[in-house]
Amino acid sequence: MKTILANQGLTPEFVAPRLWFAEQTTDGAYTSNSASDRAYAWDRTKKCIDIARAIDCKAVVLWLAREGSYIRESKDARLAYQRLLETVNAMLDYDKEIEIWIEPKPNEPTDQAYVPTIGHAVALSYASNDPKRVKGLIESAHALLAGLDPSDEMAFALSHDKLASVHLNDQNGLKYDQDKNFGGANLRAAFNQVRVLEEAGYGQRGEFIGLDVKAIRTQRGCPVTDHLKNSREIFLHLVDKVRSLDNGLVQQYRDGRDYEALELYILKHLMGIK
Repeated sequence: MKTILANQGLTPEFVAPRLWFAEQTTDGAYTSNSASDRAYAWDRTKKCIDIARAIDCKAVVLWLAREGSYIRESKDARLAYQRLLETVNAMLDYDKEIEIWIEPKPNEPTDQAYVPTIGHAVALSYASNDPKRVKGLIESAHALLAGLDPSDEMAFALSHDKLASVHLNDQNGLKYDQDKNFGGANLRAAFNQVRVLEEAGYGQRGEFIGLDVKAIRTQRGCPVTDHLKNSREIFLHLVDKVRSLDNGLVQQYRDGRDYEALELYILKHLMGIK
């Protein structure tokens, strides 16, 4: 798809090195105990940056899928963090214009990842040699898998001007990464994600809002694309809900610490009840 977009004169939002599928990355890529495996990961990373520049793409996404462990004693965690930071700095040095967008996830395929939340990604950014070029990409389900509220994660990144992109979807509890339709499991949580992004003016500087969703596994038919259309429709409905919110009334309830009234107002607003 990236090649097709480039041939049509369109630039993809980002490219990403695939560092989770090969034998050399089974035990991690940048944090592997094997020097030859780490060299393999770095070679693929350089090729990814070269491709990004060739198609005039400014960003490389690092989903650090296997940078973690199943057995904590199997790796030196402090050394692993050092190796991740060294890799980020090497990427920044390899190309003086590319941005690095770190996409955190707490688990799967690893049992526990070394960069599980946006806070860890932001910490890596500030520790890097060029913090302005290291940002984060938040996927809703990944935040939920960490037991966190995606809207709070987004707000945290926005407060540091580190939210490079978002991938909206949904997640039903702490289980495998489901990539459910946006709003499909928790409509109120979806509303708050849209609210945080809208209040921050997200997108006005060219940021993308993506949908990382999969078709329902029991859906009949092929090809199945309604999950994309439906998620977009829900997103746009929630944008309307956010923009029609009576913020003066919200502030009134906040000032009076009348959170029961605020909650009822939000619920009625989402349900279209006057």
